[in-house]
Amino acid sequence: MIDVLVAGGGPAGLATAIHAAAAGMEAVVVEPRPGPVDKACGEGLMPTGAAVLRSMGVEPDGWPLRGIRYLDGRHEAQAAFPGGRGLGVRRTALHAALSRRAAELGVRVVPGKVTEVRQGPDGVRAAGFRARWLVAADGLHSPVRAMLGLDLPGRGQRRYGLRQHYPVAPWTDFVEVHWAADGEAYVTPVAGDMVGVAVLTSRRGGYPERLAAFPSLLDRLSGPPVTRVRGAGPLRQRVRTRVAGRVLLVGDAAGYVDALTGEGVALALLSARSLVRCLRAGAPQAYETAWLRLSRRHRLLTGALLSARRHPAAARLIVPAAHRLPAVFAAAVRALA
Repeated sequence: MIDVLVAGGGPAGLATAIHAAAAGMEAVVVEPRPGPVDKACGEGLMPTGAAVLRSMGVEPDGWPLRGIRYLDGRHEAQAAFPGGRGLGVRRTALHAALSRRAAELGVRVVPGKVTEVRQGPDGVRAAGFRARWLVAADGLHSPVRAMLGLDLPGRGQRRYGLRQHYPVAPWTDFVEVHWAADGEAYVTPVAGDMVGVAVLTSRRGGYPERLAAFPSLLDRLSGPPVTRVRGAGPLRQRVRTRVAGRVLLVGDAAGYVDALTGEGVALALLSARSLVRCLRAGAPQAYETAWLRLSRRHRLLTGALLSARRHPAAARLIVPAAHRLPAVFAAAVRALA
């Protein structure tokens, strides 16, 4: 019997396996896709997330990030991260670096899917393995989560994310968030010759149509994109609990509010570390409380911005308010970082 079986080999799943292996536990990751795996992602890591990566011995190539800037075509507000830099990193580069570290620690990554889960008093059977614990890190629309009946009905606007990369030298070391009536565009430098542009919106449609809402940004994106469009959504995922017997949820599978504040990967890395600590302490049920504590600021800040976004008059005031109240904006960025 192995200690930890992980369903899903993205950043959350690999981070869980790395923490488990570093703690002396045997970890196996089941992942159907060959790496490195790409997906729709803003690709910006907050300073806390970058620090967790370093503590794991994972240092992917990327672009240092100094803070966050909001723009709406007329107003601008920016605030630097306190006490450290974030990191803009291609999703594929992050996955490759995590995979290398997992291999160094003896983590096995096997091709396959978890299609059935059978729990007993002492373990779990899934994907041909018997393990003490199963960790579901299988993404936003987690099959394991659905299999266990842990999904809650969605509520609020259904929002979607689309991302593509452009061969442009970064013009700033800030993550830029461009606001328009129907959504936001996030510009993240990821290399000396590339930026990622992710658009979040509640309107369905193609990437070029959505990007057209940001003319000042379009003027900076010379040349054709260098990657194909990737999408994700609906982003909002509500979950009953993150612990169900001997199955624990981590990353996007554990529940998701929105990508608006850009904390998804950092929260996944922190949650993976906390999950393994709970298992090592023999207190798996404590992970639910730990996850709620770790995600509290993210859920409150993101929820508040989404609430404002739903009302056009309030949405138009977000960037002007950040411009006129720089101390408040800096405090919000500090909370996120």
